[in-house]
Amino acid sequence: MAAETKQTCYEGSSVQSFQFYLEHSGEHEAIMQCVHNVLPGEFQRIGAGKSSLDVLGVGSGGGEMDSQMLTLLQSTFPAVPISADIVEGSSKLTDNFKASVAKIANLQKIPFGWHIMHSEDYEKQVKAKGDVKKFDFIHMIQMIYYVDNLAGTITFFQSLLKNNGRLMIIIEAANSGWDTLWKTYKKDLCVDAITEYRSCGEIIACLKSLGLKYDEHTIPNSFDIAECFTPSSQLGQRLLNFLTAKDHFEQSFTPEIRAGMLDLLRNKCSTEKDGKVLFNSTLKCILVHA
Repeated sequence: MAAETKQTCYEGSSVQSFQFYLEHSGEHEAIMQCVHNVLPGEFQRIGAGKSSLDVLGVGSGGGEMDSQMLTLLQSTFPAVPISADIVEGSSKLTDNFKASVAKIANLQKIPFGWHIMHSEDYEKQVKAKGDVKKFDFIHMIQMIYYVDNLAGTITFFQSLLKNNGRLMIIIEAANSGWDTLWKTYKKDLCVDAITEYRSCGEIIACLKSLGLKYDEHTIPNSFDIAECFTPSSQLGQRLLNFLTAKDHFEQSFTPEIRAGMLDLLRNKCSTEKDGKVLFNSTLKCILVHA
């Protein structure tokens, strides 16, 4: 598939699939709990003595996380002007983000710069212009799976940090259910938007090889996938579609591969408790230093 047409963000039916997953998995709630525990102290360090603060969201989706983080930053530094730049490849999700900003009074004070493009196109644009805007806080939540050049992407965005700045990367934990499923069935799953599955393990190895300093926090999360084992369950089929990044799980794999995936999901990716099959969707929050 040509690079220009490679899907690296949510458009069309995949927007609905993504929203369905968020509602079922509790992922955003788990991430926000971590954000509220970790970021107030980080923001104090990042913003100490600064007269303005600039934030960059990369792969921000519909902005649910950004809105809360920007509100948290505002409450930490109520008198300091804040700007936000948003890089997001999905025009639909960007429209959702803009609509939500219009309804939140405190966000009206923040000037937003909208960049409807993939992160690697933003990188090319910044390098071509040569006029490099620097940021105090950059975040990449659940998006680093889609970049072609991991080391290049981390190096570029880390280079945009101002003094005491932080680059926050949130990604699935090593040995989580996602990591186990996608690495076991790599040749069947890594064929579309995600050609190389990465978890926290690959990110940490990359940061070490680049000699970058970082802090790491665990975000515990799990959700019930018991419905996946009931063939007639529409909920189960929708979950399987999202877990495998396919439109139709049943039609996408041979019966043998489907059976193997279901066995792996139940026995290696999850724990059973009180009639539930709890898929391990633990995440990691990595804060890369300037």
